[in-house]
Amino acid sequence: MAKYLLSVHSVEGEVQEPMTEEEMQQSYKRVMAFQDEMKSAGAWIFGGRLTAPDTATVVRKDGSEMLTTDGPFAESREHLGGFYLIEVDDLDAALGWASKVVDLIGRPIEVRAFWDEPGA
Repeated sequence: MAKYLLSVHSVEGEVQEPMTEEEMQQSYKRVMAFQDEMKSAGAWIFGGRLTAPDTATVVRKDGSEMLTTDGPFAESREHLGGFYLIEVDDLDAALGWASKVVDLIGRPIEVRAFWDEPGA
C-alpha cells in the first residue's frame, strides 16, 4: 500500500457564483458522503480544509535568527485550499479517488506519493 496526498487547489481571483444556503448544505452532504466512501474502502487517513492563504505565517531562518512574516509562502495565484491523505494500492487507485474529488468540487487536484523511505 502507498500513501498519497490529494491536494485541492483554489485559484485567486477566480469568480464563482455564490452558493445558496441550500446549495452549501447539499455540497457539505456530498463531501461527507465521499469521505464516508473513502473510509469504507479503507483509503481514508485524514483530510482537511485550510483557511485563506493571507492568514498564513511563514517561519524562516536568516543566519542565526528566526523570522516570521505574513504569508503565504509563495506569491502565486493558486493556493492549497485543502487536502486528503489516503492509502491505496497504487497510483491508479489514487487517481481514481482524485477524479471523484474533481467531480465533487470542480477544483484541480494534485496527486503526489509520499516518499517511501526504506526501513521506515
